[in-house]
Amino acid sequence: MAEGGTSENGLQEKTRAFPQPVKVQLIRNTKVFINNEWRASIRGKRFPTFNPATGVKLCDVEEADREDVDEAVEAAKAAVQRSSPWRRMDASSRGKLLHKLADLMERDRLLLATLETLDTGKPFLQSFFIDLDGSIKTLRYYAGWTDKIHGQSLPIDDSFMCLTRHEPVGVCGAIIPAEFPPGVVNIVPGFGPTAGAAIADHRDVDKVAFTGSTEVGQLITAAAANSNLKRVTLELGGKNPCIVFADCDLQLAVEEIQKGAFYNQGQCCTAASRIFVEESIYEEFVQRSVENAKKIVIGDPMDPQTTHGPQIDQQQFDKIMDLIESGKNEGARLEHGGGAVGEKSLFIQPTIFSGVKDHMRIAKEEIFGPVQCILSFENQQEAVERANNSPYGLVSAVFTTSMDRALSVSAAMETGTVWINCYNALHAQTPFGGYKMSGNGRELGEYALAEYSEVKTVTFKLTETT
Repeated sequence: MAEGGTSENGLQEKTRAFPQPVKVQLIRNTKVFINNEWRASIRGKRFPTFNPATGVKLCDVEEADREDVDEAVEAAKAAVQRSSPWRRMDASSRGKLLHKLADLMERDRLLLATLETLDTGKPFLQSFFIDLDGSIKTLRYYAGWTDKIHGQSLPIDDSFMCLTRHEPVGVCGAIIPAEFPPGVVNIVPGFGPTAGAAIADHRDVDKVAFTGSTEVGQLITAAAANSNLKRVTLELGGKNPCIVFADCDLQLAVEEIQKGAFYNQGQCCTAASRIFVEESIYEEFVQRSVENAKKIVIGDPMDPQTTHGPQIDQQQFDKIMDLIESGKNEGARLEHGGGAVGEKSLFIQPTIFSGVKDHMRIAKEEIFGPVQCILSFENQQEAVERANNSPYGLVSAVFTTSMDRALSVSAAMETGTVWINCYNALHAQTPFGGYKMSGNGRELGEYALAEYSEVKTVTFKLTETT
């Protein structure tokens, strides 16, 4: 999220003029996309989508149901048959198609970033420089893998020869967020929660990949288990700890952690939501965090100066405000923010609590909002034990100038990713996934390829010739 330059509050700085959003007169392609064509849903159901910054309705989207899922699965089954054009296509040509999609996204990057901001409320420059940039780089990364997936030749006993093949797992159902908040599942416009469950328990879907909240992920897993022994990978929630030691670059820690806490208005599974700070620097860390938060610009997400937009919808807004109130009631000190911006908007001020204790709701529950919880610790062992005392284990961060401490603490953290002196450093090349209730399996990097392939062992009996 922060690669390729410096950044502040998740906003990448560029020396050239900022790109500008485009005017969207009409939102097209609001139907269900099946078998390479846009079509109306079979039952004719539709749902509205709104601009969270203004409350203005953007459009109505066709809502798919089980019958639409059946058609999508049938089209996918046809595509994986050995006689299909896709299966007959050579590997490098498949890579060219992924590059072509990346080229088209590059061409329409301004439009896509504008639509992302209209739909989710995140600042336009974050949509342009982070979301679109990451999507394009991921497509290009995997385009390069298409002709590099191969098996091995294995030495075995006696007169045998063995080789392995990596073959596609089959029909895959990807149930992913249409936007960051948990529980909103979508694949292309129209496939909502009902269709998500239908995908998970469809007997002809061989693999299900889900990204979203832990609670919905458990339902998806149950649905998949009811059908057959299909593969399931889950990228779920987090309550991500940061450990800040007294020997760190303090200002760097403040800025990186706050970027992690407030990016996308806190609506990230990777949000930096539990910050453990060594006692000797605790008060200064809190003070600098408040000063840094005051620089955050709340406003129209289309304005290049804006770094903080609205929450995605009223339900998420209400949940966040309830958790903020719980923090006050349970004795945490509200250092900054804590309120709504305007009477009827979905904007919430970046919020900082100090004096947070491990038993408080804001220290235990995934807030998915712009709330920074700062706790204190006395020594390294205590910090690690408290950081790991969570059912979640998605990401963590360590801030220290000691390489020995960085290595020992990162080894002890029970999370799928550990960032050292940085935050939200996500790249297409690096695997991403969680421990414990934060999911199973990995996305991105070479590791993700194993989630979508079967390994076949082929053994030959050799006869000696003279």
